Amino acid sequence: MRKQYQYSVNTRLCFLVFFSFSLSILGVNAQNYYFPERNVVWQNKSPEEYNIDSAKLAAAVDFAKENEYSGSKDLRIAILEGFASEPFHEILGPTKKRGGPAGMILKNGYIIAQWGDIKQVDMTFSVTKSYLSTIAGLAVDDHLIANVTDKVSQYLWDGSFQGAHNSKITWDHLLTQSSDWSGTLWGGHDWADRPPREGTIDDWKNRTLKEPGTNFEYNDVRVNLLAYALLQVFRKPLPVILKDKIMDPIGASTTWRWHGYDNAWVNIDGLNMQSVTGGGHSGGGLFISTEDHARFGLLFLNNGKWNDSQLISEKWIEKAITPSNANVNYGYMWWLNENGPRHWEEISETVYYAAGFGGNYIVIDKEKDLVVITRWLEPSKIEEFLNILYQSL
Repeated sequence: MRKQYQYSVNTRLCFLVFFSFSLSILGVNAQNYYFPERNVVWQNKSPEEYNIDSAKLAAAVDFAKENEYSGSKDLRIAILEGFASEPFHEILGPTKKRGGPAGMILKNGYIIAQWGDIKQVDMTFSVTKSYLSTIAGLAVDDHLIANVTDKVSQYLWDGSFQGAHNSKITWDHLLTQSSDWSGTLWGGHDWADRPPREGTIDDWKNRTLKEPGTNFEYNDVRVNLLAYALLQVFRKPLPVILKDKIMDPIGASTTWRWHGYDNAWVNIDGLNMQSVTGGGHSGGGLFISTEDHARFGLLFLNNGKWNDSQLISEKWIEKAITPSNANVNYGYMWWLNENGPRHWEEISETVYYAAGFGGNYIVIDKEKDLVVITRWLEPSKIEEFLNILYQSL
């Protein structure tokens, strides 16, 4: 009897090994996630295979198409109009005219819905910040940065992090946008980036600086400073790092580009390198397709692993989506749907997302194995769109 039982167990083990091997060949991991190879048609599955109401799902797609971002399709104009209240604001990097509404909804890696031109390359504005955060994660994973609590001045000696205030700033402060760094970078003044609605230029210049780590302030000058600091650490252009470490391994297209400002060039080891931006606030940032965004989102859905390759550590992702002390809804340049001022009702608090000007989003829902990409959805409509979508599940 024991021999017969042992034989049965061994047979089952062999079957499980064979089944797992077969799944890996098919591009499916143990969680039944599908990872599309480069330059192949992304596989679809019908919503019904996942007990999803196709009519309600179609209603969500229709809502996204009917609620297009109201700003100009000429993004140079949209940027200048959107930030007209900022003193000295100007376009410093490239822009382009955008396409129409587009998006993808993935379930376990398979497309269950899509709309618009998912191969159209568009600016993505502050969604770029979540890619920049990933570059910081690679630096930590590779031990180029020993700890995010280290002061940035330990890694740079060029004067950017000197003085009584700026010398206190750590990598964590830059990643959580709580540094209150004071200075000028590429012609942009920190105080002129999204200043308070009240006050004068003298008030903003001479404000009392907040202790690093205590106050959240969305500020592209300081985000661009993080990109500059990471360039100094890697001593290679950040788009090259992103391409080699992330985008090529996940099979992204060759069409994405990451731009900086026209004057943001530095000499490192005798080579001129451009310091990229963390958004398109003054032009520049990541220009990318919906489909490539979906690959990036799928990587994060699977905790940094693409098929059998761990590209960014699970430990880093856990840090990146942990609420910061200064803002419960913000981690390391990912927005968090925690119960706070920026909370989507009826949506799980475990959801996190990248968000950019003009209605660009990458939404990650680990509980439901979903990745949702939207392009050019009126930003005030994102919560309503998601609520319609979740009614279909």
